[in-house]
Amino acid sequence: MPESESLVAAAETGLILLTGATGYVGGRLLPVLEQSGYRVRCLARRPEILQPKVAASTEVVAGDVLERETLDAVLKGVKVAYYLIHSMGVKGSFEENDRLAARNFAEAARVAGVERIIYLGGLGDEHEELSPHLRSRQEVGEILRESDVPVLEFRASIVIGSGSLSFEMIRSLVERLPIMITPKWVMRNAQPIAIEDLIGYLTAAMNLPLSDYHVYEIGGADQDSYADIMRVYAKCRNLRIRMIPVPVLTPYLSSLWLGLVTPLYARIGRKLIESIVHSTVVRDDAALNVFDIQPMGIEQAIRRALANEDKAFAETRWSDALSSSGALPTWVGVRFGTRLVDSRTTQVARPPSIAFQPIQRIGGDTGWYACNWLWHLRGFMDLLVGGVGMRRGRLHAEHLRVGDTVDFWRVEAYEPEHRLRLVAEMKLPGRAWLEFQVTGNDQSSTITQTAIYDPIGLLGRLYWYAVCPLHHFVFSGMLRNIAKAALQVDEQTPTTISQK
Repeated sequence: MPESESLVAAAETGLILLTGATGYVGGRLLPVLEQSGYRVRCLARRPEILQPKVAASTEVVAGDVLERETLDAVLKGVKVAYYLIHSMGVKGSFEENDRLAARNFAEAARVAGVERIIYLGGLGDEHEELSPHLRSRQEVGEILRESDVPVLEFRASIVIGSGSLSFEMIRSLVERLPIMITPKWVMRNAQPIAIEDLIGYLTAAMNLPLSDYHVYEIGGADQDSYADIMRVYAKCRNLRIRMIPVPVLTPYLSSLWLGLVTPLYARIGRKLIESIVHSTVVRDDAALNVFDIQPMGIEQAIRRALANEDKAFAETRWSDALSSSGALPTWVGVRFGTRLVDSRTTQVARPPSIAFQPIQRIGGDTGWYACNWLWHLRGFMDLLVGGVGMRRGRLHAEHLRVGDTVDFWRVEAYEPEHRLRLVAEMKLPGRAWLEFQVTGNDQSSTITQTAIYDPIGLLGRLYWYAVCPLHHFVFSGMLRNIAKAALQVDEQTPTTISQK
């Protein structure tokens, strides 16, 4: 569509509400909507986490689908609502949470006069006894339709894209287990869809006539078992894998196994496996006739995911991704995908403009705020093996730009008063980043410090765990002293520090 026509379509569409913008699919859909010129409003339980990620034209409003009274203001003036919420990762009865959330949203949408709802559910033959997860996804669609607001429901199988849950599971299994014991569920057929194709369907749904708002089953060009998908991944990565089938491995045992070798939590893994044991393939291909989209096959989807992985990682705010409802947690030595993460937060009673100042001075003559002798020892060791060591310092004591060197780091991303990400250039059996992010208001700030390490092979992992004991002293000391330095910038206001 030409740009002028796209802008006209965006203006005619009116205000769009996007739920689930902090999730995987919603996070990919948001920039597409923004770049197309649509007016977007995002629902978030914690707006301060999402706000730094959105364009200036996008609203972020507080609300919770589990609390009906918060939704009327959120849906006011909305013409199109994307419902991309489900509760697979929560403790307790996710089915009851999904049910309550859908009822609240459906009623609020009807009262607000929303013209259309676009919902992403899951594939599965409703005539079979589905897993609780798939059954809940389809029940949510039914509840939304009871609102009498036109609902277009997409039912999709697993999503393939850099960072998606299924892709991370497949990657972890193949990369870490050249020989694996495979239960029956790996032979069940699925119809994976590339994230790019899924986003294409979601955006195209806005321009579909309301008379065509039905349930559409969507998938990629290929129907494959999980075993087939793992073989294709291995082919794309030039790896060899061998699978040894076993007749019985319960979803519970499988989930514990996945928890050991993949980034999945056991409770999420179990719900995912319970869905995998059902065939999730397209039985009605009406979407191919209604939408002008030709989905890609599994090999192309995997190759695109691999090619986009570094780009997607570079664009991702890891400290945001580590956030969850409630207090910000501390992650020490936690593995996400193939990367290992050490993330810590502290709060300081200073606005971000002041709290960020010690961060922008880090390295060089200022030093690293804790255990400087260890940093210099590491630099000396780097020199011995042909690395750059600590001798480069930094170009300017106060100012930074993307591309500047800071001792044996280089500035990869820089947002004044908000964010600094450094990529390591010392000799390492892997890749490493150190990121700082500051969020807050006129009274206080939250400083998040995240070290990310992407190991290469067994040596890379051994390196990480060998230096882990030092991380506790170095990284916790860094964050504590950065907060103290921020307090010393302005002595006029009484201050307190809290660290998690």
